[in-house]
Amino acid sequence: MGSKQIAQETFDEAVQENITEFEMEPEEAVREAVLQFEAQGVDLSNIVKAVRPPASENGQREKHQILLTLESLARAVAEQDVAQLPQQLAALAAQCKEQLAFRCLAGRHGAYAAVLSACGLAAGDRELLLRALAALAALLDGQPDLLDAAGRELLLRGLRERRGDAELTLAGIRCVRHACLKHEHNRQAFVRGGVLPALTGAITGALARRGSAAELVRTAASALRVMTFDDDIRVPFGHAHDHAKMIVLENDGLRVLIEAAKAFRDNSAVLSELCATLSRLSVRNEFCQEIVDLGGLNFMVTLLADCMEHADVVKQVLSAIRAVAGNDDVKDALVDAGATELIVLAISHHLGNPQICEQGCAALCMLALRKPENCSVIVEGGGALAALQAMKAHPREVAVQKQACMLIRNLVSRSRELCGPILALGAEVLIAEARAAHRDCDDVARAALRDLGCQVELRELWTGQRGGLAQ
Repeated sequence: MGSKQIAQETFDEAVQENITEFEMEPEEAVREAVLQFEAQGVDLSNIVKAVRPPASENGQREKHQILLTLESLARAVAEQDVAQLPQQLAALAAQCKEQLAFRCLAGRHGAYAAVLSACGLAAGDRELLLRALAALAALLDGQPDLLDAAGRELLLRGLRERRGDAELTLAGIRCVRHACLKHEHNRQAFVRGGVLPALTGAITGALARRGSAAELVRTAASALRVMTFDDDIRVPFGHAHDHAKMIVLENDGLRVLIEAAKAFRDNSAVLSELCATLSRLSVRNEFCQEIVDLGGLNFMVTLLADCMEHADVVKQVLSAIRAVAGNDDVKDALVDAGATELIVLAISHHLGNPQICEQGCAALCMLALRKPENCSVIVEGGGALAALQAMKAHPREVAVQKQACMLIRNLVSRSRELCGPILALGAEVLIAEARAAHRDCDDVARAALRDLGCQVELRELWTGQRGGLAQ
C-alpha cells in the first residue's frame, strides 16, 4: 500500500488526459491511471476509480454521481424539504456503502454537515430519522474523524431517549461503532458520555424481543468490544483495559453477554460476536472466574460441540477459551469439562483454516501452562499431533507456527516424560523448519527444541562491535 496521497481531481485529470491525449477507451484510461499512480507509491484507497461524466453543453465539467446526490441532499436540507430528504438520504447511504472512496469524496465535500442537519430535521419523524442515521453510519464507516461533539451528543441522546425503539437503537449503535473504530478520542468521549450502560441496556432490553432483536444484540456486543480496542496508532496509550473493567464492574457486562448467548444459542452470528466480546473482557483473574460462575464455561464447551461446522463460531469460542484459561483454576475446569478433546477435534476438523489452527493451538497452550497434569491429558487426547498437523498444513502462517511451537514447549517444560512421544511424531523437524522460515518464531522454536532435549544451534548475528558476533 502506497503512503503518498493525491486529490480526486488529480486522478480525474489523469484519466481524462489518457482519453483525450492517448485516445484510450474510458475503462482502459482508468486502469492506466491506477497503474501509473500505484507505480509511484500512491495510496488510491480513497480515490473513486471511475470516469467522471463528460462535460455538459456549456462546457462545465460534470461531477461524480455521489457529489450530485450530495448537492441534492444539501439543497433539500437548506430548504427544509422533508418530502425530498428520504430519497436523497437513501441514495447517499447506498452510494457510501459501495466503497470507501465514495465515502471519502463525500466527506471532503461536506456530507457530514448535511447528514447531521438532516438528523436534526428528522427529530420528530421516526422513519426519516432511521434514514438519516443509516446515512450517517454509512458515511462514518472508515471515517471516524468526521464525527464532532454535536454528532456525538445527538447519538448519545438518541440512545437514552429512544431505548424502547429497537430499530432506532440499532441505527444509533451502528453509528457509534463506526465512530469508535480506530479512534481513541471518540471512544473515550462516548464512554464519558454514558455509552456503556446504553449498550448493555440495549442487549438486556433486546432479550425480551427475541424474534426481532438478534441483530441489535450482535451489534451492541460488537460496539462493546470496540470500546476495548487499542487500535488508534495516533495515541500512545489508550483506555482499553479501563473500559473493559468498566463494562464488567459497573455495567454487569459478563452476565449480560452470557444471558444473551444462552437466549440466542441457535444464532451463530450472534454467538460468534458474543464470544468475541467475552474474550476481550477476560482481562483479570476474577473476571475469568466470574464467567465460570455464571455458567459461561459450560456454555462455551457445549457451544463448541454443537457448532463445530460453523467456522466463525469455532474460532471465537476458541479465542474465548484461550482468554478465560488465563486463570489456573479455570484451566482445570475446562479440562474436566472435556474442552481438550473438543479443541483437538476443532483443529482437525478445520485443519485448512489457519485462524482456527492458531486459536486452537493457543487455547491448548494456555491449558498446558504451569499444569503438568493437563499436559498428559492434552498429549493423550491428540493435542500435540493436532498441533504438528497444523504446522504441516500451514508452513507459511507464522502465527500458526508460533502458537504450535509454544504449545509443544509448554507440554514438555515440566513433563519431560512427554518428550519421547512428541519427538516420535516428528516434532523436531517441523519446529526446526519453522525456526528457519520465520524470524518471529526463532525464540519460541529454540525454547521448544531445547526443552524437547534436542541439540539447538544458536544463531550468530553480526553486531559491528569488537568481537563481531553476538548470540
